[in-house]
Amino acid sequence: MPTNRLLVKEEIATYAATLLDAAVAEGGQERVIAVRDQLNQVLFAFRENGRIRENLSNSSLSAQQRYELAASVFEGCDPLAVSVLAVMAERGNLGELSAVIDAFVNAAENKLNVSIVDVVTAVALDDELRGIITEKLSKDLGKPVVLCETVDKSILGGIIMSTNGKRIDASISSKLEGTRALLKENNDGGEC
Repeated sequence: MPTNRLLVKEEIATYAATLLDAAVAEGGQERVIAVRDQLNQVLFAFRENGRIRENLSNSSLSAQQRYELAASVFEGCDPLAVSVLAVMAERGNLGELSAVIDAFVNAAENKLNVSIVDVVTAVALDDELRGIITEKLSKDLGKPVVLCETVDKSILGGIIMSTNGKRIDASISSKLEGTRALLKENNDGGEC
């Protein structure tokens, strides 16, 4: 992998652009979102599983062996993502996966002229609430919004929204955690 920062940035941009162009050509916005979601799952697995990380970055394996290993490990993922991940493994570039995903998302939002917003709620959004959220976010962000919805009962209620590295957490669980921390901090051992 090149050590010159400009070359590394160029490589990252090339991986992201290659993947984006293929995803747009093969399925438009829906395919782009699906590839983004899978890349985030791969990144999570890559970060959490040291064995995967070590094996895919093993310099004692040949480039071809790393390519084949990555293709095998990520076999169930979107074929476009697998092809780029395998080339990154082959070239020893998987350490840049997070930066490639960020570049992919930024390029996708620019190319599709949308903001991709991850929304987590305790229950599925109904059409009315989805419309209100989409309209408000579109107005605030200045362009159409694509919601990527996830249901997570552990947040108890409320909503968590994130886009472009910004996160708004208005979930009940975070408010309870904040209250718990405040009570713990202000507890002087006396009576309430």
